[in-house]
Amino acid sequence: MSLTRRSLIQSLAVTAGLFSLAMVMPRTVLAWAESAFRATAEPDAMQALFGDLPIEESDQVTIRMADIAENGAVVPVTLISTLSGTESISLFVENNPLPLVAQFMIMDGTEADISTRIRMEETSKVTAVVKVGDKLYSNSRVVSVTVGGCGV
Repeated sequence: MSLTRRSLIQSLAVTAGLFSLAMVMPRTVLAWAESAFRATAEPDAMQALFGDLPIEESDQVTIRMADIAENGAVVPVTLISTLSGTESISLFVENNPLPLVAQFMIMDGTEADISTRIRMEETSKVTAVVKVGDKLYSNSRVVSVTVGGCGV
């Protein structure tokens, strides 16, 4: 099969269209939580993300992190949910300029065990909220920060 000018232009147009679509898709998919990630107060972020669903304290939601973070720019944290049917885990740092730090969607049938690093501006309460169906469960702990990591 010989490559003609017409088929080359058609191939380039299709490739450009697919590339454009791929660039737009992440913004479309992630836009649903934008107001929660832009909220400047923890209650506002939770309201934007979960609405009026009540949040119940649970020991099946675990936050593993040091009691004292020497450098707030890099604070290791592990979030574990042993609740069956966990759909998402959201992480909030109360005294950060933008308290919603992360939200992880958990695929059905996978373990809800996530390790990451976050930034903390100052000593603060760290809260993990787990969504299971129409119910929310949380656990919190206070972490001291010696050197701030997300000053504005």
